[in-house]
Amino acid sequence: MQEITLEMPIVLTIAGFDPSACAGVLADIKTLEAHNVYGMAVCTANTIQNVQEFETPNWQKSEEIITQLNILFKQIRFDFVKIGLIENFSLLTIILGKLIAHNKDIKIIWDPICKASAAFEFHNRIDKKQLEEVCSKIYLLTPNMEEIAVLVPDREPEIVGNYLSRFCNVLIKGGHSKDGTATDTLYQEGKMPHQFKVNKRSNFSKRGTGCVLSSAILANLANGLELIQACEKAKTYTQNYITSNSSEIGFHEYANR
Repeated sequence: MQEITLEMPIVLTIAGFDPSACAGVLADIKTLEAHNVYGMAVCTANTIQNVQEFETPNWQKSEEIITQLNILFKQIRFDFVKIGLIENFSLLTIILGKLIAHNKDIKIIWDPICKASAAFEFHNRIDKKQLEEVCSKIYLLTPNMEEIAVLVPDREPEIVGNYLSRFCNVLIKGGHSKDGTATDTLYQEGKMPHQFKVNKRSNFSKRGTGCVLSSAILANLANGLELIQACEKAKTYTQNYITSNSSEIGFHEYANR
């Protein structure tokens, strides 16, 4: 089978299918396209939802997910992959093993979706050793404040960031903070934490911002940026997405391509 190459980078997102296109693979693909990156996708769940309501994830069978990965690997060598909604840690571990076997130098971003915006909980019991093993196989972890509290309970975010940075880079998103700023903090082992801050604007809220941010980081990395610059530009892109209009659905900046 002939290998496919393009003039733009090709990346992969492994995530759920949100029919409203606010989050999941549809949001990822829009973000990637806006960054002049070609995105391919493997669906992990067909989420039953609209813009405001989440009923249930309709999980894809694990063997179907792996089969879809295998056939993509026949034509594409992926250097950058994002993982979003996953049914459980066992499946996540299997997927990570497949990705690393496909390309030992692959850079993986895991956006650990523990709860949908409509408050459906996906993961509420996290084993410490399992978490450390997963983090040791990825390049960047991108939890928000609520998700970091699920991953490592009863610890301050900065303590968790420093702890998990022993295994991978960690970007803790601050959009859920109570003050008037949204400050994301990047933890890298042996380095001082780096902050990315924007001022919140009242009456501007969007679903799926975590998906947009992590996909924008993925695209920036695929386009050759270093991690700090990739996060900084992704933060700006996500803020523009949030403030693009006053509805719950954001607009992507295709005009800037």
